[in-house]
Amino acid sequence: MGRLSELLSGARAVVAFTGAGVSTESGVPDFRSPGGVWTRYDPRDFTFSKYVASPQVRARAWRMRREFWNVIPGPNPAHIALARLEAAGRCRGVVTQNIDGLHQAAGSVTVVEVHGTSREVMCIGTAPRAGTPAGCGFRAPYRWAFERIDAGEADPGCPSCRGIIKSATVSFGQNLFPGVIERAVALVAEADLVLAVGSSLQVYPAAGLPASAARRGVPLVIVNDEPTPLDPLATLVVRGRAGRVLPHAVDAVLGADISG
Repeated sequence: MGRLSELLSGARAVVAFTGAGVSTESGVPDFRSPGGVWTRYDPRDFTFSKYVASPQVRARAWRMRREFWNVIPGPNPAHIALARLEAAGRCRGVVTQNIDGLHQAAGSVTVVEVHGTSREVMCIGTAPRAGTPAGCGFRAPYRWAFERIDAGEADPGCPSCRGIIKSATVSFGQNLFPGVIERAVALVAEADLVLAVGSSLQVYPAAGLPASAARRGVPLVIVNDEPTPLDPLATLVVRGRAGRVLPHAVDAVLGADISG
């Protein structure tokens, strides 16, 4: 823990790279672990192409999203620690694989959501092809879709163009949103330390960001419960939960108790 605080103290442009391990501590379901969402729903049913082609698939997807939002999670001490580090001028921002919006809820301002956000829905057009949304630009909070479903629409359509409505996330077989990797690359390029937290660092192209920074000589710190493929590249590897590790380290740097 002392080494982590030392590295953070010496950095003025930290960029955090976060994965599911940060959000599970807030009660966000882990899709892949035992008891996770994919033990109750088959991920092969939710590819982008199947979603576009089948109203039945879309209806099942809304049921899954409803389950996801049954208990609205809040940010945990790890989210708050990163937000305070940014507020203190020591963190340039967060690149996250998560779709829950908890970094913003904690107060982080600069957040690049590589896989989109489940807090919004969007129009993807009437017949998008090649895994690329082609909607009219309509977006709304996720509650909009649930209100339409509760009013009797099993598969709500876009109110502007009657296109297909989908969670504003990246599904299996869907291309990343335009410009998102470029924004992430630009943010990581500013870093004098990359803090990879709660990520298996196995999902590409996102996992390539901390890897490329480390190969350029930028210190890489990995905080994770389990080993990752990038551990050999890291300046420091800390085994543990983000919500326990980060608050103490950031507290040592900023000199304020954030555990409560």
